[in-house]
Amino acid sequence: MSETGGGRRGRGRGTPQQSPRGRAPYQQGAGGRGGRGWPQVRPPQQVQPRAPAQPQQQPVIYRADMAGGTGRPYHVGPTSQQAPELHQATRAPSPPQQLPLETTGASSTMPQVGEQFKQMSVHGEASSSRGVQPVGPSAPVAGPIVPAASSKSLRFPLRPGKGSIGTKCVVKANHFFAELPNKDLHHYDVSIIPEVESRIVNRSVMHNLVKEYKESYLGGRLPVYDGRKSLYTAGSLPFTSKEFQITLIDEDDGSGSASGRQRTFKVVIKFAARTDLHHLEMFLAGRHTEAPQDALQVLDIVLRELPTARFASIGRSFYSPGLGSKQTLGEGLESWRGFYQSIRPTQMGLSLNIDMSSTAFIEPLPVIQFVSQLLSRDIQGRPLSDSDRVKIKKALRGVRVEVTHRGNMRRKYRITGLTAQATRELTFPVDDQGTMKSVVQYFQETYGFTIQHTYLPCLQVGNQQRANYLPMEVCKIVEGQRYTKKLNERQITALLRVTCQRPQDREQDIMRTVRHNAYHDDPYAREFGIRINDRLAQVEARILPAPKLKYHDTGREKDCQPRVGQWNMMNKKMVNGGRVRSWICINFARNVQDTAARGFCHELAVMCQTSGMDFALEPVLPALSARPDQLEHALKVRYHDAMVKLQPQQRELDLLIVILPDNNGSLYGDLKRICETDLGLVSQCCLTKHVFRMSKQYLANVALKINVKVGGRNTVLVDALSRRIPLVSDRPTIIFGADVTHPHPGEDSSPSIAAVVASQDWPEVTKYAGLVSAQAHRQELIQDLYKVYQDPQRGPISGGMIRELLVSFRRATNQRPQRIIFYRDGVSEGQFYQVLLHELDAIRKACASLEPNYQPPVTFVVVQKRHHTRLFASNHNDHSMVDRSGNILPGTVVDSKICHPTEFDFYLCSHAGIQGTSRPAHYHVLWDENNFTADALQTLTNNLCYTYARCTRSVSIVPPAYYAHLAAFRARFYMEPETSDSGSMPTGPPGRGAAPAGGLRSSRVPGGVPVRPLPALKDNVKKVMFYC
Repeated sequence: MSETGGGRRGRGRGTPQQSPRGRAPYQQGAGGRGGRGWPQVRPPQQVQPRAPAQPQQQPVIYRADMAGGTGRPYHVGPTSQQAPELHQATRAPSPPQQLPLETTGASSTMPQVGEQFKQMSVHGEASSSRGVQPVGPSAPVAGPIVPAASSKSLRFPLRPGKGSIGTKCVVKANHFFAELPNKDLHHYDVSIIPEVESRIVNRSVMHNLVKEYKESYLGGRLPVYDGRKSLYTAGSLPFTSKEFQITLIDEDDGSGSASGRQRTFKVVIKFAARTDLHHLEMFLAGRHTEAPQDALQVLDIVLRELPTARFASIGRSFYSPGLGSKQTLGEGLESWRGFYQSIRPTQMGLSLNIDMSSTAFIEPLPVIQFVSQLLSRDIQGRPLSDSDRVKIKKALRGVRVEVTHRGNMRRKYRITGLTAQATRELTFPVDDQGTMKSVVQYFQETYGFTIQHTYLPCLQVGNQQRANYLPMEVCKIVEGQRYTKKLNERQITALLRVTCQRPQDREQDIMRTVRHNAYHDDPYAREFGIRINDRLAQVEARILPAPKLKYHDTGREKDCQPRVGQWNMMNKKMVNGGRVRSWICINFARNVQDTAARGFCHELAVMCQTSGMDFALEPVLPALSARPDQLEHALKVRYHDAMVKLQPQQRELDLLIVILPDNNGSLYGDLKRICETDLGLVSQCCLTKHVFRMSKQYLANVALKINVKVGGRNTVLVDALSRRIPLVSDRPTIIFGADVTHPHPGEDSSPSIAAVVASQDWPEVTKYAGLVSAQAHRQELIQDLYKVYQDPQRGPISGGMIRELLVSFRRATNQRPQRIIFYRDGVSEGQFYQVLLHELDAIRKACASLEPNYQPPVTFVVVQKRHHTRLFASNHNDHSMVDRSGNILPGTVVDSKICHPTEFDFYLCSHAGIQGTSRPAHYHVLWDENNFTADALQTLTNNLCYTYARCTRSVSIVPPAYYAHLAAFRARFYMEPETSDSGSMPTGPPGRGAAPAGGLRSSRVPGGVPVRPLPALKDNVKKVMFYC
C-alpha cells in the first residue's frame, strides 16, 4: 500500500491556525491526558466565563404521546446566538417533568447519560389536552454506565420536518412496496431432540415434518421456520403443544461419521405467542415510535423461506451459480452472483430492499488442482516447503471435501489439518493390539487404489482426537462453500470487476431478480398474505447546490464553483500554503536512478510552490538511494545527518519524500510506523511508476496531500469565512469524526483500532487533528473516548481522546467549543442504542472534566455506507439528471418515502460517480441538542464533502468520518513489529517526546488480557493531518 496522491476517491484534511512552521499550535499540556482543566493558552489572557443575568434556555425536543398528537417534534423556548454557561431544559406549556441538562455540582461530578436515558420515557403530569414526553437530556448523575437494558426507554430524535433546499427531482430506489398482511400470525417454540448445531439438519427435520403432517396434524397450514427455535403460522395450529417423531436419512455433516445413517428426532411444537401486526401498522403510520421487531422478523422469515431452500444463504444474501455466470478470481476461488433481500419499515410502508451481490466461493476442484492454483505452480513430483504447508493448511482448514475413490459413494468430510509427514511415511493402528499399517498399503488393499503422489502430505479430517488420513488425490472440494478469509489484491480487483455495473445495468439486473423470484407465486408469501409490488419505488429527491470554495487571493481564481462534484487547481493557489523549508528524499526503488529521483523531487517542489506553498526547491541533503531491507537503518541515519545540519540553525526537518517500488509489501507500513511514532516526521510516499510518468495532475494531487500534512489548508468554504453556516458559524463549533476498523475474518486475536479526529479551526472547520487507539478484538464501542487514570501523587487524572481534542481545539483557536457535532462511522442499526449510550456518556464526562458545568450541546450522527439502498435516475437518457458515469448527480438528497417512518435520517449522494453504481451515504441522527432542521444538517453535511483535502472532488461520506477511517487504517501499520532492527524498542530524538495520549492506549479483552497498546504518535505528527 502506498500513497499515490491521485487515487479515485479523494481524501485529505488540515488543522488549526498556522504556526511559523505552518503547523497547528496543538500541543500536549496540562489539559491533555494528565490534565485537570483547560490549559493555559497563548496569548495568556483567559477567556472569562459570562455570568448569565438569567438562566439561558436550551430548547428541548418533545415527542407526541402515542395516544395522540401530530407525531412531529416541536420546540419550546427562545434561541440565542450566545452560548450559555448552563444549558437548561425549558418547561413546556403543558407540565411534563423538567429535565435539566446539568446540575451545578463540583467538577468531580461526571454527567451520566445512561441515567438520563432511563428517565426519558417516564411521563410527566401532562395536561389532558396534550400528552407529551421529553426526549431531551436530563440531569447528569455520577455513577457507573447503565447497561444497555435501559436503552429500551431511549427515543431517537423525531424528524424535524423535511428539507426544501435544492432542485426538486424524482429518482428510483431499489425498494419494492410490500403490502402488510391481514392475517393472524402465531409464534410456536420448536424443540428438536437430540439438539444439533446445523441449521441445515434442523430445516431438513422440519421440512420432513411439514411434508408428512401438513394436511393432518397441522390443519393444512404452511409454516415458516427460522432454522433454530421458532416456527410461525398464518392462523393457529389445531393444538397448543404436540410431539412428533421424524426420521431423517442423514446427509453428511462433515465429520464423515454418520453418513447414510437413519436418525430419529423428537420434535415438540408448543404455542408461544401471537404476533400483533397492529403495532407495526401504527409504527408505519408514524403514530408509534418503536419498531415492533418481532413482527418485522416474522415477515422477513416468510420472504426468506423459499430462497433459503433454493440458494446458498449467507447473511441476508442468497447466491447460486444459476443467478449469473461464475468468474474465476485466482488461487482456487471463484465469484458467485446473488442478491440481497431485506424487509424494512419506511415512510411508504413496508419495503422490500433488493440489491445485487457477489462474493467469493471456493472452486469445487480436486484438492491437488486447488493446491496447484493456490501455490501458482505444478506440485506434481515436487515436495512441499514449510511455507507451502502453512499456506495450504490455512486455506483448507474447515473446508468440506468429498472422496472420489469409492465410486458413487461420495462421503463428505471437513478438513481439520495437514499431516507433518508425507503420505508414504504415514501409518496408523488397525486393531486394539496396535498392529500398524501404512496409508499407502491400506488404500491398495481396501479399495484397490494406488496412491500416486506419495510425497504429498495427507489431509486430516473428521474428529481431532482420532485422526483420519485422506490422500489429497482422492478428495474433491464440495461445491457451495463461501471463502471467508482475506482476499489478496488480485482477487479483490477481479471481484470488483465482476461487481462493477453501470447504474442502468444494475437496475435491469435488480428487476430481473424480482421477476425471477416471482414473489406472487411464492407459496409462503401467499400463505401469509404478503404481496410485493414488482416496480421500483419512485421517490421525491432534491439536488443540493454545491458550495463555493475559497482559494488564495494571489491566484488568478480567488474562488471556485464546483461543477458536477469536481474542480481543479488551475489558476488557483491554496488558501493557506504550508511551509517546507527543509526536506530530504530517500529512494528505495532499485530501478530509479539518482538523476531521476532528483528530477522528480525538483518537479514536485516546483508544483508545491506553484500551488501556493512556501517550499524550498533544494533538499537539505542530496537524495539517498537505499535497499528496502535496510529501511530502518537508512531512515534513522539520514534523519540524524539532516538534524546535525539543521539543529545549529534551530530548525527542524519538515518533510521526508520517499520513492517506493510499485510492489513494496510491508515497506510502506514500516516506514509510516517509524516516521510517525519514532522519528516524529511527516512523509510523502510516491510509487516508481509515478516517478517515471511525472504527470502534472499527479504532482498537483501530491502537493495537496503534502500541504495538509505540514499544517496548511487547501481550500475553505466561502460560507464558513462569511459566517453563514447555520449552527456552526454562530458560535465556536467542533466537528468530530470517529470510526473503528476491525481485523479481517480469520485474524482471531488482532485488536480493533479506534480513531477519532476533530476540527481544530473555527469558523473554517477544515483542519482535523487525529488520535488512534487499540482496543479489544471486534469491540465496536470506542473505549478510550474518556478515561480516568490513577496517579500516585496527583490522584485521579482525566484523559482520553475526546478530552485531548477539546483541549487542542482550545489551544488552536483560543476558544472553547460551544457546540459539538459528532459524525460516527461504521455503526450498524443493531448497535445504535449501545454506541449512543456509551459514547455520548464519554463526551459528557470529557466536557465536565475540563470545567464545572461545561456541557456544550451535542448532535450525534451515524454515517452508514454498508447498506443496500441504491438510487437511479428516473430517466437514464436525460443527460441533465445524470453525471458522466450515468449516476445521479452529486448533492442528491432523499428524506422521504424510503426513509425511517418517524426518525431523523436521510440518504445523500454527495459525490460524482467514476465507475459502477454510486452508493449514497445514509445519515441517521441519534441525538440532537442543537435542534438542526433537515435543511441545515443536510446542507452542512453536503458542503463539508467538498472540503476533503486529498483531491479536488466532493467525496461520498462526510470528511471527518473519512479521516477517522484513514487514521484507523494507518494505525494498523503501527501494530506489527515489536522491536527495531537492533532488537530494541525504537526511541525518538530529544525534544520530540511521545505524548501517551497520542497512542499508548490499551483496553482489556473480555478474558482480562490487556490489548498491546499502539506506540505513541509524536506530538508534532498528531496535530497535523498525517494520515492523508
